[in-house]
Amino acid sequence: MPRPRIVVTRRLPGAVEARLAAEFDAVLNPSDAPMPAAALTEAMRTADGLLPCVTDGLGAELIATPGRRAAIVANFGVGVNNIDLAAARAAGLVVTNTPGVLTDATADLALALTLAATRRLTETEAVLRRGGWDGFRPTGFLGMGLQGKTLGVVGMGRIGQATARRAALGFGMRIAYFNRSPVGPFDFPAEPLPSVEAVLAAADVVSLHIPGGDGNRGLISAGMLAAMKPTAYLVNTARGDIVDEAALAAALAEGRIAGAGLDVYAEEPTVHPALLAAPNVTLLPHIGSATLETRTAMGMLAVDNLAAHFAGRPCPSRVA
Repeated sequence: MPRPRIVVTRRLPGAVEARLAAEFDAVLNPSDAPMPAAALTEAMRTADGLLPCVTDGLGAELIATPGRRAAIVANFGVGVNNIDLAAARAAGLVVTNTPGVLTDATADLALALTLAATRRLTETEAVLRRGGWDGFRPTGFLGMGLQGKTLGVVGMGRIGQATARRAALGFGMRIAYFNRSPVGPFDFPAEPLPSVEAVLAAADVVSLHIPGGDGNRGLISAGMLAAMKPTAYLVNTARGDIVDEAALAAALAEGRIAGAGLDVYAEEPTVHPALLAAPNVTLLPHIGSATLETRTAMGMLAVDNLAAHFAGRPCPSRVA
């Protein structure tokens, strides 16, 4: 019996690609170049399954490809807002993701961005690199300490909880959070608040951990940013479209918030030019899960989903 044919849209860690080649008729992407729409359409016609990443758009038109052969899309990433899930369900296309395995890496990066923003690491390194540092000064480059400050978590799922735990137990921060459904108890003190706006108003650092897409697109608007303290910081390791980037850039430029740390953007890989020009924001290229261990675990979970599907077993992390 022929092995299922799987098209992989981007280069994956070596151990993952070796397993794919061993278990499937795997079509790999050695160039690591993004697949154009025509190639994705061809993959839907000629492959039994697709292993895309979060930058591959699988909209309703692609899912409705005439003569579609692909029966499963095993997304490399926890977010699936790159896939039209309603269209997938209507078409009987199985969709899976890779939750859980990237929790720690992303929470670590949320804290790294928190430290970078509050201690002005990007801004001060730039001064040093351009030769502008004239030596130690007692009042030079003052940032904000975290001990006793409030971390406001918007979205208290796996990653939100892991970030809050690190902040509470490691840095002595108070935790306030908003989550649409009840969660807890936790092994650290945390206060639920009634709205996102209430969290923004209470927090010294706001950390976003909610999915993107239509329901949350532009949630952190100019009005929401106006609720924040002028001494507060915004950190986003979730999805870029949650934040109105023009409004954030204006708030940063006008000193209405103190700074920000971003790993995700609304139109990746494009970054809003006003954010690129802002000295008080740390900008990272979507590296929240970028450790070898985590990216390997993500790939292995995607392959687990494929293997289960073609063996007739329930997929470990099916979302549609």
